[in-house]
Amino acid sequence: MSVYQTLVAAANAKGAGYLVLVDPDKIDGKTFAKFIERATDAGVDGFLVGGSLVLADTFEECIKTIKKNTGVPVVIFPGSVQQISKEADAILYLSLLSGRNAEHIIGSQVTAAPIIKKMNLEAISTAYMLVESGRTTSAEFMSNTKPLPRNKPDIAVAHAIAAEYIGFKLLYLEAGSGAEQSVPDEMITAVTHYCSVPLIVGGGIRTSEDAHKKVNAGAKFVVTGNVLEQNSSKNLIQEFASAIHVR
Repeated sequence: MSVYQTLVAAANAKGAGYLVLVDPDKIDGKTFAKFIERATDAGVDGFLVGGSLVLADTFEECIKTIKKNTGVPVVIFPGSVQQISKEADAILYLSLLSGRNAEHIIGSQVTAAPIIKKMNLEAISTAYMLVESGRTTSAEFMSNTKPLPRNKPDIAVAHAIAAEYIGFKLLYLEAGSGAEQSVPDEMITAVTHYCSVPLIVGGGIRTSEDAHKKVNAGAKFVVTGNVLEQNSSKNLIQEFASAIHVR
């Protein structure tokens, strides 16, 4: 079974899947392995690894450490073509459809494709859509693109339908790291009403209650990141897992 099939099967069985985003620049090397073990025991369905900026030379070591301490999929969530490693189980092959910067729609993808092919790394085609969140996020600034307006769900729906017609395997609505506001539930509901492609929602989700709302609105996967950098207790991770796993 492919990584994509494994993740979707887990999400279908549990009502939705819980993914934890790890930024290699923000990990504590002394406690990181224990964190991965705690998160796995708490019910996380997969780990995403990456960031808009990875300054430290720890990307591959970060993936190796996660792999040693979990049995769930480890998937690269790349912020650039430099964030590719054969140590991972798969990579989200992102295309930033919410913007009009061709480099992030097809340019970087062409550069990365031969590298991913040579590594025999599973590539999961993902339509990546930034959503206005109340402040300029790293992803927005680095991509030099304008996010989708949060009060215009019809615009998000049109982008999502286009992504489904093109053939993407996943949709990703992203408020961004450190977002003031998460993706609006109304936008999630509108997108999932018109599209059957599994939807990932991330950015600005700080409480288990908010995570639960995303699932009720239609999200197939919910991602948390920053909130666990501030509090990585097993109890908090279990709260998120219980809120997301609605079956």
